[in-house]
Amino acid sequence: MTRDHLLEARHVTLAYGDRTVVEDLDLDVAPGRITAIVGPNGCGKSTLLRALARLLAPTGGQVLLDGEPLASRPTKQVARVLGLLPQSPVAPEGITVADLVGRGRHPHQRLLARWNEHDYAAVAAALEATEIADLAERSVDELSGGQRQRVWIAMALAQQTDILLLDEPTTFLDIAHQIEVLDLLAELGRERGTTIVMVLHDLGLAARYADELVAMRDGRIVASGAPGDILTPELVEEVFGIRSLVMPDPVAGRPLIIPIGRHHAR
Repeated sequence: MTRDHLLEARHVTLAYGDRTVVEDLDLDVAPGRITAIVGPNGCGKSTLLRALARLLAPTGGQVLLDGEPLASRPTKQVARVLGLLPQSPVAPEGITVADLVGRGRHPHQRLLARWNEHDYAAVAAALEATEIADLAERSVDELSGGQRQRVWIAMALAQQTDILLLDEPTTFLDIAHQIEVLDLLAELGRERGTTIVMVLHDLGLAARYADELVAMRDGRIVASGAPGDILTPELVEEVFGIRSLVMPDPVAGRPLIIPIGRHHAR
């Protein structure tokens, strides 16, 4: 079980140059839970995640970690608590799975220090948790999309952070690999108590896997809470601009969203 760290955004405004993307936003990330951020393209989802990961400095407000401004914390200290899996990460050419996963140990190492038993154990545990130990000596270039995502998640696990931020971890994956990756993340949350925040495009998968849902539009949070509490046809139309039916998922018991297009069957 990991320690519960508190990650918050308070009156956060985010911009790229003169273009404001997120304005005066408040968010409390639920410790030890899976939070999915959803919304249409360009609504500020990934921008918000970058701010939570300290990759983008707010132009107003601040992001807090355990009540202290994230910007004031030493970089290595933050990296021991927060892990980030960006969208479509690129591995160095020819690197092996074990070497890439091992890079997750960098925040824990002193300059020029050799690896110790704890480093090796952390990498071995990450490979085992993601079920890729048999791929350790393979080149990352040779792997399937789902396997590569497992490698990146393993690297984040080897970093041994209590909070894991993921930007669209299922992008470019087929449905089987999407479920594979999300099942893995759900297991991490359940078994290790890892706090997970992920941006997802698929509202149905977000509703199935998230404990908390944050729905965004035009740089603001329209609604947040448990999927079963906030997902309604009215919310889907407000956020995504489409009509839909929302009913209980017969498999997961979570909300099931059925979009209604212009050319639907009657």
